[in-house]
Amino acid sequence: MVLAQLGGSIAAALARMGRATVVDEKVLAECLNEIARALLQADVRFETVRDVRANIKGTVNLDALAAGTDKRRVIHQAVVGELCRMLDPGKPAFTPTKGKPSVVMFVGLQGSGKTITCTKYADYYRRKGFNPALVCADTFRAGAFDQLKQNASKAKIPFYGSYIESDPVKIAVEGVDRFRKEKCDLIIVDTSGRHKQEAALFEEMRQVSEATKPNLVIFVMDGSIGQAAFDQAQAFKQSASVGAVIVTKMDGHAKGGGALSAVAATRSPVIFIGTGEHLPDFEVFDVKPFVSRLLGMGDLSGLIDKIQDVIPINQQPDILDELTKGAFTLRLLYQMFQNLQNMGPLGQLFSMIPGFSAQFIEKGKEKEGQAKIKRYMTIMDSMTEKELDNTNPKLMNESRITRIARGSGRLVKEVVDMLEEHKRMAKMWSKLPLANRKLNMNNRGSLKSLGNALPPNMLNQLGGLNGLQNMMKQMGTQRK
Repeated sequence: MVLAQLGGSIAAALARMGRATVVDEKVLAECLNEIARALLQADVRFETVRDVRANIKGTVNLDALAAGTDKRRVIHQAVVGELCRMLDPGKPAFTPTKGKPSVVMFVGLQGSGKTITCTKYADYYRRKGFNPALVCADTFRAGAFDQLKQNASKAKIPFYGSYIESDPVKIAVEGVDRFRKEKCDLIIVDTSGRHKQEAALFEEMRQVSEATKPNLVIFVMDGSIGQAAFDQAQAFKQSASVGAVIVTKMDGHAKGGGALSAVAATRSPVIFIGTGEHLPDFEVFDVKPFVSRLLGMGDLSGLIDKIQDVIPINQQPDILDELTKGAFTLRLLYQMFQNLQNMGPLGQLFSMIPGFSAQFIEKGKEKEGQAKIKRYMTIMDSMTEKELDNTNPKLMNESRITRIARGSGRLVKEVVDMLEEHKRMAKMWSKLPLANRKLNMNNRGSLKSLGNALPPNMLNQLGGLNGLQNMMKQMGTQRK
């Protein structure tokens, strides 16, 4: 996941606070100092970090808490809430409606990844059942036409452009008119960029916008520029009626935190983040699930969306009726690994599962992550049936661990690491019904999608299908 280092640092600060014998003002101050340090290292603006620290301090008044109040929980909730506030501009962006023609215009500086982002955006909505089309109105950059045409062909999306016409306004109008007649319900116009913000760029954007009358103007911004994102987003917002932002190049860059917080400070809603060069490297940016994943708390709604994108319901085996009661055993972990390996970028998937830290599979280290999973599965292959289904931690004593290591050809330390990973994840799943997050999901098909992707016995860990459904109603944020 993007910003894994930032999320890991904040999660570690909260974990240290949670282990303190007594939570007092000193412990709180140390926790806030660590969080502030992590945000500054991620290039978040100093003013923003100062406000975050002050707001958390103001929310958590330890002296005013009633006797018996879980101070650790109060602090944790305050931190999560303030991180969400930091990244939330407080207003939604325009969302296309299936079957109703919408024009979306992309703007941005040259080199920000605007052209490939147009295709990612079109492909995302194509998988949602839309009929998108791409129009190349970029006549400034040599190769823009060929790049967008190639991307569109790869994604199987209709494309319009011209080798000979030099007027971007004329191309944009012709492309939009053509695709309206062809009943496309999402027409995406890619415009020219420049190396810097200049009058010619803004004038061209204004002309194309006036001619095509887009429902939404999306500003595509390079996330690696950090705090400079504030001035850039502000300038485009004032000159081109920007209604939403997509931040690109977020694949592990330390300055990503600065870019996201800076854009939010302009009150511009970020709707997607680009995390790589390929079409699947494109994530919906929804603040609360993003922060939840950042801190290793998972994102079940995002996991459900991913499952539905990759595996149509009618192609999934119906195993809900086969589920039996059980705890989160090693056998369930093994089956989870089996089910998720072929469903997309593993880093994204595992960060959505409660209990897995953002660093379990880091961006750019997918091969190492695959090797870790295979290593864990090899270790579990050397376990007995009793060990795989065991719910008593005391069963896995030193002699058993040594035997498992010898049988799997792995080091004892690797066996211990795997058992610790399972123990931590099982603890997280056991707390899920009490989590202070919402996940509204009343649709049985969605529940079935989640159940089909998870191993047998897991739903009953949450109280079966009815228990899961009740948990979804209680948990807070409905994913858009």
